[in-house]
Amino acid sequence: MAVESDMTLLYIVAAYLVVMLGVGVWAYGKTNTAEDFMVAGRSLGAVIIAGTLLATWMGSGTVTGGANSIAYDNGLWPAIILGTGSLLGIGILKALAPRIRAFDKLTVPEMIEEELGKEGRIISLLVIAFAYVGIVSYQFTGLGFVLNVTTGIPVAQGTLIGTALIIALAAMGGLMSVAYTDAISAFLMLVGLVVAVPFVFIEAGGWSGISANVPATHFDTLGNLSFFEFFALWAPPLLLILADQNMYQRIIAGETDEGTNTGLIAWFGGAIATMTLVPLIAFASRAMFPELDPGMALIATTTEIPTWIGGVLLAAATAFIVTTGSSYLLSACTNLSQDLYKGLINPDASDQQVFWLTRAFVVVLGIFAFVLGQYFPTILEVQMYSYTAYGAAITPPLLAIFLMRERLTKIGGLAGMIVGAVLAVSWDTVLGSPYGLDAVIIAAPVAGVLIVLVSYLTSSLSSPSPSRA
Repeated sequence: MAVESDMTLLYIVAAYLVVMLGVGVWAYGKTNTAEDFMVAGRSLGAVIIAGTLLATWMGSGTVTGGANSIAYDNGLWPAIILGTGSLLGIGILKALAPRIRAFDKLTVPEMIEEELGKEGRIISLLVIAFAYVGIVSYQFTGLGFVLNVTTGIPVAQGTLIGTALIIALAAMGGLMSVAYTDAISAFLMLVGLVVAVPFVFIEAGGWSGISANVPATHFDTLGNLSFFEFFALWAPPLLLILADQNMYQRIIAGETDEGTNTGLIAWFGGAIATMTLVPLIAFASRAMFPELDPGMALIATTTEIPTWIGGVLLAAATAFIVTTGSSYLLSACTNLSQDLYKGLINPDASDQQVFWLTRAFVVVLGIFAFVLGQYFPTILEVQMYSYTAYGAAITPPLLAIFLMRERLTKIGGLAGMIVGAVLAVSWDTVLGSPYGLDAVIIAAPVAGVLIVLVSYLTSSLSSPSPSRA
């Protein structure tokens, strides 16, 4: 079966995008300071916290990459098991939330500087900006897939349109606009997924029809993947979520500790549903469209189910992609304006200077992300590359700050960051994946061990930071 574009779906998607832009315009008028722009003035309630966390974490990485692509390409069970890494990460973040909020910082590099000095801040802001640009780039591509299905225009042209839309939303109202559209998107996505699954399965010929039209290995526990191949896909999302600046900023943006905690619990429940239902739809899509680009698996099914259901699902998927792209773009630009410009170049910069500079960076970095996305053949590839770079260089030292406390030394933390970043970038591209192992299997563990070992060896040379309790 070939995918045929359906213009009717475009009307539903377009209507929802108009609503999102309307929220962006509303937020523009309520966003007056850098704190409003970066953490929504710390005013978000439990429902908005849950929605923005779910929508931001899912995004194109779920509906076009990750679980979607793996269910289509490798099998149902590895795609579902993949989600356990994210669920584990959400549980750990819930436990760390009080400490994250107590830090009273706007960015992860600010947190790292508290313990590892300006060197740590510089390294972390560069790594985060690099990784987030990669993540933003495949949100653009995901939106290109949506426009291809709804209008028939080439994915490349759709990607360009998606780039402009995501940049516009991010530049308008910052987190204030993104958080509220996220909450609406998360609700629509959950409803759309629940309603769509039975219709997709019927179109695919039921379980017997699916079984007859997918490879036999797609029913194995790890599908057609080896253990190490699966682990290389499972670990990066876990490593990213544990230190993801976007998640931290949303936890900080909660108005109260109680509301934030409730939002985190609701996020966990929504993630379970989403990371089960998306693989089911993508798996059925393999039987319906055996020659499809894996990234289009879920999106393609919206053309074969009743228009009102497909339209809601596609609109919500589009919203996930747009808001995730806006969130990661905004977060990377926050690092450049708050950490690089104000933190290192011009400490006396006014709030308004930082505010408007962040908006300018949104445009510049957005264009760079579009260019970068043209060099990766698949969404899953750029997704894993970005996650690995972040997870190896940022997650080990940030977790060490929370867990090792007075036992962490500046030398140990910096050693882990530098080696983790170098290995993440060079293991596959320069060294050619020695022993057939992916970078994530090597880079993050080596970084973690180095932090502990070097901190132990240099503990007598370092005095504890005043911030440690």
